[in-house]
Amino acid sequence: MKCALLSALAVASAVTQASAHYLFPALVVDGKSTGDWVNVRMTNNHYSNGPVTDVTSPDIRCYTSETNAGATTANVTAGSTVGFTAVTDISHPGPALVYMAKAPSQAAGWDGSGAVWFKIFEMPPTISASGMTWPSSGLTQINFPIPKSLPSGQYLIRVEHIALHTAGSAGGAQFYLSCGQVNVANGRSGSPSPLVSFPGAYKATDPGILINIYYPVPTSYTMPGPAVWHG
Repeated sequence: MKCALLSALAVASAVTQASAHYLFPALVVDGKSTGDWVNVRMTNNHYSNGPVTDVTSPDIRCYTSETNAGATTANVTAGSTVGFTAVTDISHPGPALVYMAKAPSQAAGWDGSGAVWFKIFEMPPTISASGMTWPSSGLTQINFPIPKSLPSGQYLIRVEHIALHTAGSAGGAQFYLSCGQVNVANGRSGSPSPLVSFPGAYKATDPGILINIYYPVPTSYTMPGPAVWHG
């Protein structure tokens, strides 16, 4: 009886922890989801919903070290709005960020290594005397524009939400992320910058990653990574 009770409690605890986490399994193109793990590479946490916590791990790039998953490539247009679905909703406080990286040829099979990533979108907090308000909280979808001057071609597109509720010590921030594949049409001749690598773009001690968001109430917040390239 005691073993059965402990087993039940362990399962309940695991379910509770998983339900507080989330992942990004599908692209949204033309206002509709393209389906889970179709144009998004299946991440290691597709069952557990657990985060990456080590910014020096190769999993900080696309989180596929265990699945080695591929995907098909969705067609999108420069200047259009694209998105990622969030499952369940984004339940932890923190910023959302989106990066892209141009593939040498085809996005399929490319690992995205090197200083090839540029930021196209971010959702910083609003800060007041009473605390920090995060516009990503509770969302079931993150939408963002593909820059109008982005050159045509195939890209990896990386969505990320950094949960900061336990970020008061190094390694406490939780990174929820995944990578989709897109073929961008009707692009122009923009030059995305600055370019960063994953891992490499973040340090565990960056002020937007190592932070107590509750007390004392921060008076500012520094978004992790490079500046947004608006194109």
